[in-house]
Amino acid sequence: MHRHVIAAILAASIATGTSAQSTDRSHNPAIKHPTAHGVAMPAKGRNSFTEAQARGRLEKAGFSAVSRLAKDRNGVWQGTAVRNGAKTTVMLDYKGNITTR
Repeated sequence: MHRHVIAAILAASIATGTSAQSTDRSHNPAIKHPTAHGVAMPAKGRNSFTEAQARGRLEKAGFSAVSRLAKDRNGVWQGTAVRNGAKTTVMLDYKGNITTR
């Protein structure tokens, strides 16, 4: 009898523990949707993108002729690029957000 009670309690605790975990990462501000999108101002923070990854992300967002990419003191990749025929300053923050000037 005691074995059945212990087994039921163990099964219930395992089921409760796994249902409490969520695969939704929206609570973490550093994890964004994989597609780049624009924001008003880049977020400051430690940026783990390599130069090649930053260039690729900008090109995937529709920018061409990406050049002079450098990481500034705030961890934001900054450079120049062309989009719709206009040369612009582009910035990519650690979240993957793109800002233009």
